[in-house]
Amino acid sequence: MAHYRASESKREQFRRYLEKAGVLDSLTNVLVALYEETEKPSNALAFIKHQLGVGPEADDAESLRLELNTLQQKYDQLMEENKELRSRLLQYEPAQDAGTE
Repeated sequence: MAHYRASESKREQFRRYLEKAGVLDSLTNVLVALYEETEKPSNALAFIKHQLGVGPEADDAESLRLELNTLQQKYDQLMEENKELRSRLLQYEPAQDAGTE
């Protein structure tokens, strides 16, 4: 009987932990959304994952990835241009050490 109470106590602690962390509310909201779907999805688990944000990437994440790629290419081009302009500038400016004498 004592073993049963210890197990029940651990279960209650875990339930309180889930409540504090907001897990129960999130899962309840997702399950309610699934219940209220007029056309039930063929893959309920994929629906739940998507609702929790673990499913396939959102469109905005993909657009941000594309923007990052574009900006990275632009950055690389500008760095190359900067390098080229610095080398050309060194041809026209005397070295700093030579100008101080």
